Amino acid sequence: MKEFTIALAGNPNVGKSTVFNALTGMNQHTGNWPGKTVSKAEGKYLHGEIIYNLTDLPGTYSLMAHSQEEEVARDFICFGNSDATIVVCDATCLERNLNLVLQTLEITGNVIVCVNLIDEAKKKNITIDYEQLSKILNVPIIPTAARQKKGLHELIEALDQVTSKPDKEARVIKYAPDIEKVIDFIEPYIDNYIDCKIPARWIAIKLIENDATLIKSLEETYGIQITENEELQTMLATIRCTLESSGINLDFYKDMLVSTLINEAEHIYKQVATVMPSKKANRDRKLDKILTNKLTGIPIMVLLLLVIFWITITGANYPSELLSTGLFWFQDRLTDFFTYINAPDWLHGALVLGLYRVLAWVVAVMLPPMAIFFPLFTLLEDFGYLPRVAYNLDHYFQKCKACGKQALTMCMGFGCNACGVTGCRIIDSPRERLIAIITNNFVPCNGRFPTLISIIMMFFVGSAAGLTGTLLSTCILTLVILLGICMTLLVSRVLSTTILKGVPSSFALELPPYRKPQIGKVIIRSIFDRTLFVLGRALIVAAPAGVLIWILANVNVGNVSILTHCTDFIDPFAKLFGLDGVILFAFILGFPANEIVVPIILMAYMATGTLIDLADLGELKAVLVQNGWTWVTAISVMLFSLMHWPCSTTCLTIHKETKSLKWTLVSFLVPTILGFVILFIFNRCVDLVNLFL
Repeated sequence: MKEFTIALAGNPNVGKSTVFNALTGMNQHTGNWPGKTVSKAEGKYLHGEIIYNLTDLPGTYSLMAHSQEEEVARDFICFGNSDATIVVCDATCLERNLNLVLQTLEITGNVIVCVNLIDEAKKKNITIDYEQLSKILNVPIIPTAARQKKGLHELIEALDQVTSKPDKEARVIKYAPDIEKVIDFIEPYIDNYIDCKIPARWIAIKLIENDATLIKSLEETYGIQITENEELQTMLATIRCTLESSGINLDFYKDMLVSTLINEAEHIYKQVATVMPSKKANRDRKLDKILTNKLTGIPIMVLLLLVIFWITITGANYPSELLSTGLFWFQDRLTDFFTYINAPDWLHGALVLGLYRVLAWVVAVMLPPMAIFFPLFTLLEDFGYLPRVAYNLDHYFQKCKACGKQALTMCMGFGCNACGVTGCRIIDSPRERLIAIITNNFVPCNGRFPTLISIIMMFFVGSAAGLTGTLLSTCILTLVILLGICMTLLVSRVLSTTILKGVPSSFALELPPYRKPQIGKVIIRSIFDRTLFVLGRALIVAAPAGVLIWILANVNVGNVSILTHCTDFIDPFAKLFGLDGVILFAFILGFPANEIVVPIILMAYMATGTLIDLADLGELKAVLVQNGWTWVTAISVMLFSLMHWPCSTTCLTIHKETKSLKWTLVSFLVPTILGFVILFIFNRCVDLVNLFL
């Protein structure tokens, strides 16, 4: 059987991954590019006696390598030994997408242009002459609607044709006469010096530009020393002096390259596309006037946040109760089994009352909110709203010298901070990516929601019940979350002016068209890619924690448990911050999973030896008040829950993403130190008020 390597390139939000998934199905795997935090996906498509190995390149607007995504996409097209490149375009904004097509055609002629989202273009009354476009570009043009799997058969047929023919020559883009003159001067030398499939003309353009990333890739791939070749460097210096004498410095040279490509794309588009007024385009514009408006954008975002949390809070109660009942019923059966086999008490305690009970607790408390929140979040993403959130918050992050994309990673942190940290890969600048990673913990994940909601209901909602109580608690929770967002902005500003100094980078943010979400796919993707992934990591670290908690609560030293010794030891320190030793040690033991903080507090107060749950909030409040809790303690616990160390799952993810113990430690210390500082200030202010009252 024959095998061909196919590169799949395209701008973000053009449906490139949809095309990839439709072709490869389950025959795919994901990972990271060597030495990069940029993810890659590879898959196979079997067509008759031919195997197509498809590589889904990172979404990119250009191949001029201003980011890791662009560098990865360019290097694979240049050096990945691909037999053909499919460039996926959006039919609703083809003119902008043609810029990437033209850049790819300068590198290789073995290109197929897949014009996707033709159904969206039809709704917007956009008509494209695909035959004329094919004649102009001299490559196959395949219109598709990948969501409906339309045009994919024709796309494979085009692949058969392209891969069965000899390599086609790359397209020549004519630049300004002064630039063409210097390209003609150096091109023959490069053609002799570098023996590769890449056109010498294109390499010449990039060497004149002094593209350091391409030079490095050329040297590593072909074992040549471009920077040490004195003859070549002399020629390049002469060329740059010639351009300077014509008023073209390096920056202007790059601008001229870009403007030529943009003008060429515009010229081609005018020849092949006709746009008529449409209701859908008008509807999108009207929605954007509301959702991205300076006056209405932020309030609507806050309102949507409130609605999502209300649905999550109210919707998670019943399934959590069912899961808890079922899992703890199974715990009783395990107890019966251990009794039947006459197992020692310590073994039953460690494995059933320790390990299993903690795992059951984490699943019962963590799974239902995640199973609700992640699909809701993914629906907004699929609808096209999340890029509008980034647009609305970009100004604030720019003020903090951070990246507007941090708004998206912050939103992901509401479901799970580990997911938010992983999402920071979309930020190009290493400096801004680190800022986003360090500050992601300031937005509470669903593991901290139960603690926050319980305290709000007990100490601040009071006797309000039913819908009124739920709405009031949701509003207070939203205010707490807004405080977390403010802290994210403040700490981002401090970091960007201290240990992570730098100028904020600009980024191209595309506002995709509003689309009807594919509910079935959204649910499957959010449950398998996010919910089960996060839950699995949490269980891995929660299992040994369960055994440790049981040992601390049940092993006595001098007729007092180790847990009591620990809480008594740190009690004086904790009281400086409005807490007590039990609360602070519960947060320490809750490092594997924030869901078990309140049960540990109850276990320590009631000296039960195992995690317990009081379903009635009135009983829970009574226990807390008997142990010295006041409204000040409640606020202190809420503030510390909002601002303390990341959980173990998040710390592991931070280390995986940064590959640095240093930045993992910084990410641990920044929220922790800030949390203690804020608690100290808050409690001293309360003391002053009480003094004067």
